[in-house]
Amino acid sequence: MKTQLLQTTVKALGVALVFAATLGWSQPPAQSQDNGVKHDMKAAGHDTKAAAKDTGHAVKKDTLKATHATEKASDKAAHATAKDTRKVAHATDKDTQKAAHATAKDTKKAWDKTKSTTEGAFHGAKEGADK
Repeated sequence: MKTQLLQTTVKALGVALVFAATLGWSQPPAQSQDNGVKHDMKAAGHDTKAAAKDTGHAVKKDTLKATHATEKASDKAAHATAKDTRKVAHATDKDTQKAAHATAKDTKKAWDKTKSTTEGAFHGAKEGADK
């Protein structure tokens, strides 16, 4: 009888252990679940903050790259413009000097002709008056 009582007790304890999980004895309290949700929310917030920082850094990096590229291109264009301006100024100066020399030459030629004509007219008039 003792054996049978012991067997019955062991069976009862076995059944109690099996059904203990279904009765909720093995589940953590509800407060623990709230902490899990709270932890998940914190983790999501930290992940969002990190993603925003990464995005901000990438935007800053790309903006600086674009700024430097624009500055470099502007400097290159300015140097090219200055070089071309010097070329045009030199050509203009050269052509102006050429035109000035031609004008001076033609002016001297015209003056010499006028002088010669005037002297010829003067001598002709003098000869005519002397006769």
